[in-house]
Amino acid sequence: MKVKLIVSLLLLTTYFTAFSQKKQNMAVVEKGLIKISIMYPYAEGKTFNMEYYETKHMPMVAGFLGSNLIKYTIEKGVASGIPNQPLPYIAIGTFYVKSLSDYQAAIGPNRDAIRADFANYTNISPVILVSEVVK
Repeated sequence: MKVKLIVSLLLLTTYFTAFSQKKQNMAVVEKGLIKISIMYPYAEGKTFNMEYYETKHMPMVAGFLGSNLIKYTIEKGVASGIPNQPLPYIAIGTFYVKSLSDYQAAIGPNRDAIRADFANYTNISPVILVSEVVK
């Protein structure tokens, strides 16, 4: 009986520890942050080099953002939300920053370098959405 109680307590402790760590990690993206989504629409004949984007382009842009950057993500499109429909986006890059004005101040002087690098990984004109994280 004691063994079952000890094992049960250990399992519960492990569960709650893991859950609290997961919740803490999720708190990194918090309300009020600015999210910049760079979306690359799918179309026949368009190309996208994910390896270059992941290893060169996004780290370059992240470097321009400095301490304003909280984190960035890279997503590779795999399917549409509706069966048998074309993929809406080949890729989406996302930056989470503390301040929109600091983001704009960092990107402005580097805009030409960022745009010139497009040719190294895609022939798609991205759609950019700037939003505020609500939850």
